[in-house]
Amino acid sequence: MASSSSLKFVIVTLAIVLVVFTATCYADDDDDLSTGFYSKSCPKVFSTVKSAVHSAISNERRIGASLLRLHFHDCFVNGCDGSILLDDTSSFTGEKTAAPNNNSVRGFGVVDKIKAKVEEVCPGVVSCADILTIAARDSVVILGGPDWEVKVGRRDSKTASFNDANSGVIPPPTSTLSNLINRFQAKGLSAKDMVALSGAHTIGKARCTSFRNRIYNETNIDSSFAKSKQNKCPRTSGSGDNNLADLDVSTPNKFDNFYFKNLLNQKGLLHSDQILFNGGSTDSIVKRYSNKPSTFDEDFVKAMIKMGDIEPLTGSSGEIRKHCARPN
Repeated sequence: MASSSSLKFVIVTLAIVLVVFTATCYADDDDDLSTGFYSKSCPKVFSTVKSAVHSAISNERRIGASLLRLHFHDCFVNGCDGSILLDDTSSFTGEKTAAPNNNSVRGFGVVDKIKAKVEEVCPGVVSCADILTIAARDSVVILGGPDWEVKVGRRDSKTASFNDANSGVIPPPTSTLSNLINRFQAKGLSAKDMVALSGAHTIGKARCTSFRNRIYNETNIDSSFAKSKQNKCPRTSGSGDNNLADLDVSTPNKFDNFYFKNLLNQKGLLHSDQILFNGGSTDSIVKRYSNKPSTFDEDFVKAMIKMGDIEPLTGSSGEIRKHCARPN
């Protein structure tokens, strides 16, 4: 019969094994992300970010769309790791000058300001990747869109890759429907997720270079809409390249479902917008979202949460950057 001391030893040993096993399971699980990750270490993070985003959008309404796009372009290249924010260093060329981003993504200075505010409240705790994710949600809400609880706990990449950002993982505005579906599916996002996320184009602007070919050469476009855009975007390449047009001609500064209503009327600004309603497999989704704004809101939220889950760095991976533009 075992002595009480040996029995205690067995129980303690089992307890230790259970703790180690549990910790290992959680450390290897991408679901380390949770809405309460900072509840003790930085309880004011959400209010601090929201206040800074509110201030930025008050100064320039367009910045909300820019922050949302930064999050998307970050997550599609090696996961939601804040790598898009890194400047080039002697050891790597980053993502900022890659074709999908160069002279296109913006809002880096605003992210730096948000990070500085968060660092004042709780230094060295909150990642730049999480700040991007929270700021994207806040931008949607402030501009009239749906709200949701953001999962946090991401850590920041120590490096970035120009080649990876340039590899086509971010679909260009000239994309075919199959390319859009395939690129999103490669990230674990369905065709429905892709259409819902495309609805982010209910806010923001695009440069003439992104829609010039569409307004002059495509036929699935409302003629008066095309002519109105031609006034700001000359046919000749190099002339007015950086002139801007609203992605949503109806309510450009409000997050709503008018983007989809515009597609029904062939008023999608980008080729990759109108291709979603052009006799293909996603037509029915576009119709549903144009008729049911609440359904669009629900599906957009689900897709945003799924996108935020793409390959996060958690546990002991990566780092918490002090400055978002450079590794520690």
